[in-house]
Amino acid sequence: MRGICNIALLLVTCCGFAHAQDTVHYTGNTVVNVDYHHGQLSPAIGVHSTQILRANREHPELADGFGFTYNHAPMLSYWNNTFYVEYLSDKVGESVPPGQTLVVTSKDGQTWSKPEVVFPQYKIPDGTTKPGHSQVAKDLFSVMHQRMGFYQAKSKRLFVLGFYGICLEPHDDPNDGLGIGRVVREVLPNGKYGPIYFLHYNPKWNEQNTLYPFYKTSKDKGFIQACDELMATPLMMMQWAEETDRNDPLIPLHKDYKAFNFYHLPDGRTVGLWKNALTSISKDDGKTWGAVTRAPRFVNSNAKIWGQKTSDGKYATVYNPSEFRWPLAISVSRDGLDYTNLLLVNGEISTMRYGGAYKSYGPQYVRGIEEGNGVVPDGKLWVTYSMNKEDIWVSSIPVPVTDVADAHANEDFNTMPAGRELDKWNTFSPQWAKVQIEKMVDGTKALALHDEDKFDYARAERVVPESKKLLVDFTVVAGQNSNGMLDIEFQNAKGDAAIRLTLDSTGAFISKAGYRAKSILKKYEANKAYHIILKLNTDARFYYLNIDGKDLSPGLFFAPVLSVKRVVFRTGGVRRFPNADTPTDQDYDLPQAGERDKPAVFYIKSFSTQNF
Repeated sequence: MRGICNIALLLVTCCGFAHAQDTVHYTGNTVVNVDYHHGQLSPAIGVHSTQILRANREHPELADGFGFTYNHAPMLSYWNNTFYVEYLSDKVGESVPPGQTLVVTSKDGQTWSKPEVVFPQYKIPDGTTKPGHSQVAKDLFSVMHQRMGFYQAKSKRLFVLGFYGICLEPHDDPNDGLGIGRVVREVLPNGKYGPIYFLHYNPKWNEQNTLYPFYKTSKDKGFIQACDELMATPLMMMQWAEETDRNDPLIPLHKDYKAFNFYHLPDGRTVGLWKNALTSISKDDGKTWGAVTRAPRFVNSNAKIWGQKTSDGKYATVYNPSEFRWPLAISVSRDGLDYTNLLLVNGEISTMRYGGAYKSYGPQYVRGIEEGNGVVPDGKLWVTYSMNKEDIWVSSIPVPVTDVADAHANEDFNTMPAGRELDKWNTFSPQWAKVQIEKMVDGTKALALHDEDKFDYARAERVVPESKKLLVDFTVVAGQNSNGMLDIEFQNAKGDAAIRLTLDSTGAFISKAGYRAKSILKKYEANKAYHIILKLNTDARFYYLNIDGKDLSPGLFFAPVLSVKRVVFRTGGVRRFPNADTPTDQDYDLPQAGERDKPAVFYIKSFSTQNF
């Protein structure tokens, strides 16, 4: 998971951009600006991002039950009308024992179960050594490292897989081909799991010196047959390349390429993708591969890239298009080779609460649902990833993917069809700062932004037709006026704000006026609905507010924009940490990282826009 792939960089020099038309390549004109967490990318409309694990060392019962704070490398599957997310977990830092693998499930992609251990901590036999290392294992536990998480067999069985690696010392790699081996267990229809078996051993390991039986000893012939089927599929074996013995004949391509991912083109050929945006094409379903080169004009560092065919017959890649692990973006292609745009999926970097080895900032290590691992009925593109290698998230991306609003907003949430209220909204919803549709005290539905997280916030964003003259009409209710805050921003396509209104924690309603704050209301009332109409003119740089039928004096933009395309509701201030010059590793914890803040909630009852 760490280190730069030197071979990949050499390939760039040697292979250049040859044959770009017949390999994955990018022909768009959008690049990211890493001075912003969102990269100044225009958002793909309707993306819902949900935190499914919030690490908590102080209160493990509110997280995984263990208090482990390094959580990373999630994988995703959809089976038996259920989402399954597998992730690996270490106590503090990357590849620092002990490690284990857990699974989180959901029926709807919104409400998720508490994590359940599927591959527990594994005691390495005392006296174990590795070539090239002087250290000898003593009271040492394994760490998990898996590039493959799930397999759905032709018999419709679902398997969850993991790999037990060995780290004898700091900076030792669990994916050096010298680990113990790959384990497998079946996911049962009742949501429970079958026994753990070793599916494949690395050299020196066998049935006699490991803790779990070999899969061939199972009395379930169907289980054995499905495991054999998996191991006879080259595209599955390609995912094992780093962890398995480097000379293992099971692996079709013996090269130091990392984090393999694949999809099929319309002509039957297979596209392979690796870290550093390395790519190749196979004509025989992964048995052999053409030249491996960096995808021309793709920007991607030592982080995972995900590619798949989407429900509309197009293709998408989801990745961090920078030398950092932010933002998380999506690019779309009609033919699976020529990618033409770059849109935002998640442009937030939650505060890293716990320091640890190799904990990179940002939404990273993205994975979707691999071919054969299930089809979600809603037709969306679902991905999972870690935030800061600390928390686990999922995002659903509507298909077709677009950043263009085809009509103005006209939303009274109480009258909209259940489950469809937020179709056009982008949401960022941590576990302790949820964004959701819910009923208010009076029984009417509203868009609710909760917040009891000291280190994160709720965010709901509506993309509207790009406008120079825009009227925005909304009704907002604050559930309190002595804590919490709500920023309301009017932004251009790149996320630059021109106007910011704030319901602050003291009960004041203010606007940003250059360096200073301008008073709108000295004290807003808790649980009172405020009907707000704002008219803005980007050429004049003025806006006009009307609250509950009363006109206020005009306001001036605090920053110029040429047009407005986004309206943002956010329960916290602007984040600018980390940035491109922030030191790589955070070696400190934040105080009270596991404690809740005083709860706050804000409701949006209605929202509409129009030109004037």
